[in-house]
Amino acid sequence: MESLELTLLGLAILLMIVWCVNWCMHLSALIYGKWRLHRQHPDVVVEELPGISILKPLVGIDPNLFENLETFFNMKYPAYELLFCIQDEFDASRMIVQSLMDKYPAVDAKMFLGGKNVGINPKINNMAIGYEAAKFDLVMISDSGIKMNEDTLIDMAVHMTSKVGLVHQMPYICTRKGFASNLEKMYFGSQHAKCYLLADLMRINCATGMSVLMRKSVLDEAGGLKAFGQYLAEDFFMAQAFLDRGWRVICCSRLALQNSGTYSISHHHRRICRWMKLRNAMVPTTVLFEPLSLCMPVGIITAWAVNYIFDISPLTFLLVHTLIWFLLDYTRMKHLEHGSIPFSKFDFVVCWFINEIGYMLLLLQSHLEPAITWRGRHFKLKWGGVVEEIYTKQTV
Repeated sequence: MESLELTLLGLAILLMIVWCVNWCMHLSALIYGKWRLHRQHPDVVVEELPGISILKPLVGIDPNLFENLETFFNMKYPAYELLFCIQDEFDASRMIVQSLMDKYPAVDAKMFLGGKNVGINPKINNMAIGYEAAKFDLVMISDSGIKMNEDTLIDMAVHMTSKVGLVHQMPYICTRKGFASNLEKMYFGSQHAKCYLLADLMRINCATGMSVLMRKSVLDEAGGLKAFGQYLAEDFFMAQAFLDRGWRVICCSRLALQNSGTYSISHHHRRICRWMKLRNAMVPTTVLFEPLSLCMPVGIITAWAVNYIFDISPLTFLLVHTLIWFLLDYTRMKHLEHGSIPFSKFDFVVCWFINEIGYMLLLLQSHLEPAITWRGRHFKLKWGGVVEEIYTKQTV
């Protein structure tokens, strides 16, 4: 009996330590985000910044595609080229690109059709020809749904110092209409932002490929773009290739503003679940540690621990724990918005609870359904992040 009590006491102490570590992580990410994001560069001589080749992989038309692509034609940067990569010559996005090229003839822009089959990743295949044609050593990959501020490219180039090989942007969401958009903003402004900022602070590989600037010469040493065609999470392995060669990988001050015109709650959940599956395959330790970084799971288990050690009401502890966690998330989103949050406090509360509870359910789903569906194709994940496509028989 005494042995059982000692075991329970040890477990309770361990859970209290996990709880304290979570709060240290929460506060560290909050302070670091306040310091890192939205910084200005008044002393930069823009004319001395290096040229940049921007790869834009395009598939199909999004309601906001014209608006998003036009922001790349209006950036305040001395030397850059736009390389639009379109897999299918009959893709409707080709007309939008051509109309923008006609509207801004002074911008160095080219269109590449057809792509090249260099691996299983359709995005890599799409960009292969454009990558080979890039004329600058700094190459940026930017997804079609990204909306660019006119000074973002300057900010990314400033962060590309002599010891830095890759600069990435922390994902966030543009303000759009509807509850689904608010829910997306909640995810990227709370749990995701905390982990992303903390990983960057601790120099852990967290780079996402939706908006990333890289040294082409270093990437070529690793085998070029085609070397990463065997992965779906090519961004993670590209960043790791830079880290393995002694280069730093850092997050810049401007956010990657996702501005897709097609969005819904179901689409958002499928996307998060796909990312979870990729993380589980690439970094298996996340299976254990990710649930322990969420508000509800860590609050519930710690409520038992404080009740066992200090005889404090578990319900009271859980309510206080949740309230403080909620307030820190609210503060972080205000930092990301660089001002007030663009929807009501009531919507914030509803979105916050749906995000917290839904995230736990999606974690469970990611383990029960390990296969990935992306761009209409089905993939089977292997340990290490390598994938193979699943082909289904068609009957006539």
